[in-house]
Amino acid sequence: MQWKKQIAGLTFSFVFAVSHFTNKFVLSVLKFTYPTLFQGWQTFIGVLLLLLSAQLGWVEISHVSRSAAVSWLPGSMLYVGIIYAGSRALSQIDIPLFFTLQNSSHVVSYIILKLMHREKTHWLKFISICLILLSGIYLPLYDPQFEFNSYVWALGHLFSVAAYRVFEVHHKSTNFSDVEQQCINYMLSVLLLAVAAYPTGDLMAVLEFPSLHSYTFHCSCCASALLGFLLLLATVKLKSGLSTEHFTVWIFLSKITAMVLSPFIFEININASSLLCVVISHVGEALMIYSERESHQ
Repeated sequence: MQWKKQIAGLTFSFVFAVSHFTNKFVLSVLKFTYPTLFQGWQTFIGVLLLLLSAQLGWVEISHVSRSAAVSWLPGSMLYVGIIYAGSRALSQIDIPLFFTLQNSSHVVSYIILKLMHREKTHWLKFISICLILLSGIYLPLYDPQFEFNSYVWALGHLFSVAAYRVFEVHHKSTNFSDVEQQCINYMLSVLLLAVAAYPTGDLMAVLEFPSLHSYTFHCSCCASALLGFLLLLATVKLKSGLSTEHFTVWIFLSKITAMVLSPFIFEININASSLLCVVISHVGEALMIYSERESHQ
């Protein structure tokens, strides 16, 4: 029924916003900038809850063949890049600016797909891509809190998001579901992040972290892991009942909700020029969603 889809969409938007707020709180307010440990913890709890949910019958995880799992490994590697670089960037960049930079992944995806398939582009989609590209280029110039390293990590994040999106769409294997793909992502992430914890210095540095024994810190880390898992469930539930076009609309609305609410939760340093870049980028995204919807009608 239609009202069930609306409830699923609203639930997704709520979990999406709260999940990003919790991650931002841990990374920026508590200053826990150790992504190998933070993301390793999240993915470790995620895979445990996912396997437990499968045992309870809440989600279905079938046996994945070795060949199918191996074929998905490039996607899992890109997923690690998404969460690692995303944590680095989000720790220093305000949520509205972070989503604006993340939007630039659509430009990278568009270029990759144009190189792979030289198809004619709808004029409205081309305009949307140009708006997103221009806002992404000018945002670093107008960001009052510009920091080179954070934007380098944001660049790595958006390239990983773009490559993952293209790989997911064009992945040939249909032997496993989104839940099973995410389970593989979690498992590889835990392995790689655990191995990288010592070489990156995170493992030793965290022992001197001042809030390590703080009640707020423990609660926030537990909440971030649980919310990440709930976001996965909400995403799977929403995708199963909607077309791709309608699902992207809910993602767009969820980002807008998070950006609008973020100034009430965090201290945000933004000026008129950077705000204009945020608005133009998301106007471009809205046009892109509309153009893709029109092309499928």
